[in-house]
Amino acid sequence: MIKEWATVVSWQDGVARVSCDVKASCNSCASRAGCGSRVLNKLGPQTTHTIVVPSSQPLVEGQKVELGIAEGSLLGSAMLVYLSPLVGLFTAGGVFQVLFGTDLAAMCGAALGGVGGFLLARGFSHKLAVREAWQPVILSVGLPPDELRVEMLSSEAR
Repeated sequence: MIKEWATVVSWQDGVARVSCDVKASCNSCASRAGCGSRVLNKLGPQTTHTIVVPSSQPLVEGQKVELGIAEGSLLGSAMLVYLSPLVGLFTAGGVFQVLFGTDLAAMCGAALGGVGGFLLARGFSHKLAVREAWQPVILSVGLPPDELRVEMLSSEAR
């Protein structure tokens, strides 16, 4: 199970709308200066993702919840998104090369196959998204933001 903390935006009728922050980079390795992922993350906007998760427990705005999603569903969706255009690209490019025998035909076939694979992945993703196993679930719930209060004693009371 892959876990991530999120902040509750709203809760109504057993459905919580939560916001997850996008991590800019991992910052865990020593090659930060030469890391391609870090450079690419700096180029894009720093945004948050808002998703809807069922929750029978009433939640308060600002409350932290831990979300979880099964590794199999994440790997399956990644394979669908990345491999189907790639398979379409190579398959259609090869078929066009065999049928027409020119590089231009193979290039056009590859472009059509890549777009077709993308459209295929897009169509399947809507059908797979409704599966319960592919939905994120709330694993644990933190305290509401106004539940915990910390009082500091002054130095005179010691």
